[in-house]
Amino acid sequence: MSHDLETREIRFAHRVRRALDEASDSPSPNIAARLAAARQEALARKKPEPVAVVQPALVLAGVGAMQSPEIGGARRAFDKLGRLGLLWPLAALVVGLAGIAYWEHQQHIQDLADIDAAVLSDELPLSAYADHGFNAYVKRAQ
Repeated sequence: MSHDLETREIRFAHRVRRALDEASDSPSPNIAARLAAARQEALARKKPEPVAVVQPALVLAGVGAMQSPEIGGARRAFDKLGRLGLLWPLAALVVGLAGIAYWEHQQHIQDLADIDAAVLSDELPLSAYADHGFNAYVKRAQ
């Protein structure tokens, strides 16, 4: 029973579609005149499209476009600045890493100087630090 209902609905949909298609093929003269008037009014109000000036350019593979000297010169200057712009972060990174390495080296030298000062100001003789038994005694005492 449901199959018969679906078939009737499909047939009805086809008839409605056919009727709408026939109506759209030949609009009434009144509607056609109103549509033509609306189209003319829209064309009259349309803004003129900007005219694009096409400048011929010679393009070689991997080279880019050859342009007039005044445009090409300005573009080359911007290209050079762009390349330099890429070098500034790299230079800052190198200077920063060099500064960090220098600061760590200075800290290492300061640590060694502190150790030397502690050893020289101690009451023990220097030969005690070279004795292996003394190192074992210091480890046990801690």
